[in-house]
Amino acid sequence: MTRHDVTLEWPDGRTQEIEVDGKETVLEAAQRAGARLPYDCRKGTCITCVGRLIELEDGRDEPNDDGAAASDANGTEAPRDAAAAFTYRRSPAALTDGEQADGYVLLCIAHPQADCRIEVGPRVRAGVGDSPWA
Repeated sequence: MTRHDVTLEWPDGRTQEIEVDGKETVLEAAQRAGARLPYDCRKGTCITCVGRLIELEDGRDEPNDDGAAASDANGTEAPRDAAAAFTYRRSPAALTDGEQADGYVLLCIAHPQADCRIEVGPRVRAGVGDSPWA
């Protein structure tokens, strides 16, 4: 069974590494490990559980020619496309294609496809719009 190590990172600097097996979502593995993450619907429709992919740890990140991670004009590390790093139990219809391209992922229905680091917490939720069904 495929397993991936996922590091959860909160804005206050706390981190927790969890192991996610192939049949679990990130939220299920976090709860099994005792990590407290916000959630509500468990169907990927309310956006309460949203996280943001910070880094893939399988070598798929392509560094710039100078070896540095890609960054935008402000020097901020460029977002990672979550669509390449996760499969979903069902379509993440509450996220736009642009939000997914900016690294946002619905943790209640997401299965990681590689070891990765994910930013979690209320600041991440503030970065996306409201659920289209709210």
